[in-house]
Amino acid sequence: MMLEVAVRSVADAKAASAGGADRVEVVGEVRYGEMSPEPTVVAEVCRETDLRVRARLRLREEYTTDGGELVRLRALAHEYTRAGAEGMVLGFLTPYEEIDAELCGAVAGDAPWPWTFHDAVDHAFDSDKAWRVLRQLPRCDQALTAGSPRGVEAGLDEILTRAREADPSLLLVGGALEADHVPWLVGAGIRNFRLDVQVRPARSWDEPVDADFVRVWRRLLDDAESRFG
Repeated sequence: MMLEVAVRSVADAKAASAGGADRVEVVGEVRYGEMSPEPTVVAEVCRETDLRVRARLRLREEYTTDGGELVRLRALAHEYTRAGAEGMVLGFLTPYEEIDAELCGAVAGDAPWPWTFHDAVDHAFDSDKAWRVLRQLPRCDQALTAGSPRGVEAGLDEILTRAREADPSLLLVGGALEADHVPWLVGAGIRNFRLDVQVRPARSWDEPVDADFVRVWRRLLDDAESRFG
């Protein structure tokens, strides 16, 4: 079972580690979606924890970008890898709400790092086509999905369908994930989970990650694997 926690600071990352997380995604501003963090934050998280670290590559609220941002995104990816990040989190759609494979390839380039396609996949117009494209993206080893823009509760059936159609290891499930979803997901072969506000007091991004909350989820996932896996 792989447990990823979204963090905004080294304190968040230390709490995630103490609670039993396996990996963190470092994000920045969250008011309009989870944006790219400062490279100094990524460097501090990599220096102060032993967790695997991925960093978010996103500079605008929309899931599109342009040539000017492409240069900035590639520069950020270079800084994040120099800081110690083992991979990235990125994803783009065309103006027609299709996976923009060309743009994703341009950002990733020939870099060796693995990456997660973030939850833009849940906003694609044609879900079947989007997942076919995703499975062909070089070095994309996971896709963050709730099955629906409204969260796992609304998208559970979609997630279970995707798990049956392809290797469930491609799915990183997150987005309003709740404890009662876990048995269904684990029973479908899913082993990768992502938490954000679920491990913060009052479910607020303004609060720090709480190690005890992470620990509860760690036990929940491990127990579900033993019972339903």
